[in-house]
Amino acid sequence: MDRIIKPDEIFEVSMGVCEGKAAGGFRKLLVLAVLAGAFVAFGAESSSMAAHALLADPQTFGLGKALAGAIFPVGLILVVIAGAELFTGNVLIAGAVAAKRVSLRAMLRNWGIVYLGNFIGSVLIAWFVVESGQLHGGAELLGAMTIKIAAGKTALGFPSALILGIMCNWLVCLAVWMAFAALTVQGKIAAIFFPVMVFVLSGFEHSIANMYYIPAGIMAKANPDWVSAAASLGVAQEQIDGLSWGSFLGGNLVPVTLGNIIGGAVFVSLAYLAAYGAGAKNGGKGQPRVLNTDELREAIRKEW
Repeated sequence: MDRIIKPDEIFEVSMGVCEGKAAGGFRKLLVLAVLAGAFVAFGAESSSMAAHALLADPQTFGLGKALAGAIFPVGLILVVIAGAELFTGNVLIAGAVAAKRVSLRAMLRNWGIVYLGNFIGSVLIAWFVVESGQLHGGAELLGAMTIKIAAGKTALGFPSALILGIMCNWLVCLAVWMAFAALTVQGKIAAIFFPVMVFVLSGFEHSIANMYYIPAGIMAKANPDWVSAAASLGVAQEQIDGLSWGSFLGGNLVPVTLGNIIGGAVFVSLAYLAAYGAGAKNGGKGQPRVLNTDELREAIRKEW
């Protein structure tokens, strides 16, 4: 097809996709959520491997962020193209709830199952990375940066973590939203890459990525070589001592998750519902407004 899928048509596609996600069975959702957590963690660990030396030097910090941003998007690309369930993307279901196409209960069920699965997948990769000895890379510098990144994330404070979470998932959900418009693999990759690159480059906070970054740092601090190297980077002992599962959950994951929900639900899903959803609140599940051509609808159905 050589036509452009317009923004109002993207909205209609998103409604159908959200309906399908909300109706998913427990086993399917959990398995695909574990995969999504692992996929995002692969993007996180590989971007850290590539950029850790640049990030450790203040003079090359921005370049390191840019390099990490160029690699990290592989996680969401895998989620969208290989197929998986990612909590931060599924925040878009909020628009379908507001349009009365999905029940609140179905959305919360989806979010709960997917969040749990994402946590399992992300922490599993963190454990694999630490146990494999990968963090010895760069003469222990990769392990040191893993601890420093985790300690920095848990020290953000609630307001900063919340705001950084909002901005992050605003961009992530825009990446997913634009991927709805693409009918080719190449188009989906391009749609995903740039918004995700911007969020990583900007240092915004992604709850599922942090399910890799912070547990990896917690596990890494058990190695005295990595702790010593982290201290040489300016990480205070009190920061290392404060890096724990409690500080991870209360100091980062809760505010970042809330921010991610606000960013994706309010600034993407509900915003586009307000713009294009005049005919969406019809209670007719699975019955979107008429698109421009039957060919377009069939192509989108096959893709998603």
